[in-house]
Amino acid sequence: MRSALWLPLFDELAEPAVVARLAAEAEEAGWHGLFVWDHLRWQAPVVDVADPWITLAAVATATEQLRFGPMITPLARRRPAKLARETTTLDRLSGGRLTLGVGLGSDRFGHELSKTGEELDDRRRGRMLDESLEILTAAWSGEPVHHHGEHYTIDGIEFLPRPVQRPGVPVWVAGFPGNRKPMQRAARHDGFFPVNLEHPDQVAEIAATIADLRGDTAAPYDIAVALPTGTDPRPYAAAGATWWLTDVSPGDTLDHVRGLLRDGPA
Repeated sequence: MRSALWLPLFDELAEPAVVARLAAEAEEAGWHGLFVWDHLRWQAPVVDVADPWITLAAVATATEQLRFGPMITPLARRRPAKLARETTTLDRLSGGRLTLGVGLGSDRFGHELSKTGEELDDRRRGRMLDESLEILTAAWSGEPVHHHGEHYTIDGIEFLPRPVQRPGVPVWVAGFPGNRKPMQRAARHDGFFPVNLEHPDQVAEIAATIADLRGDTAAPYDIAVALPTGTDPRPYAAAGATWWLTDVSPGDTLDHVRGLLRDGPA
């Protein structure tokens, strides 16, 4: 089971140079990954918010082996053609270490969707998410993309160069345990990130469901779990989780994160 820091890019962690130094220290301490939240704003008392993609570019240049990515980016508020370029460029910058975490996103904590005129209907955002994933998969292939969908149009563009990773950047899909639609979506990609996980038994159920959905395939697959500080990750690993992420909360200080780093991965 691999380990990663999972950081909200708020306040003291809203400085890309600070996060890049944390990433370098995490790599040296034996951590396997560093993932970041993707938000435009958050509820009070959070004030400062950093862009995840610029921050991840800093992480890429400060490390050599650490896997990293947004966890998660709400694809419905991103243009898939631009994201295709961004993900490929970041994957090449890092030598093939990007993982793309995706999901519906939420307006609950920062009203970032409603305050910026984004789509609020979950079902519609779900269709936008699926369409975006189709475009990204096609773009990473290097072949001309011909897409005329409900929400997006791409007419014969080749997205070259390709990512270092083949057939493309690994995609982890977020969703609530017990919600079959996100798991069906996740089964078509490379990993599942269950949100608000409460017990390792849920991981075993998720692993069984996704294995059934994927059928007879030997392709590697990840299940990543976010665990509060002090939680023993071993029962989750035994249930089928392949990654555990430190559940750092908004308002947690830089000193708190450095304490996690010093303690090292479990």
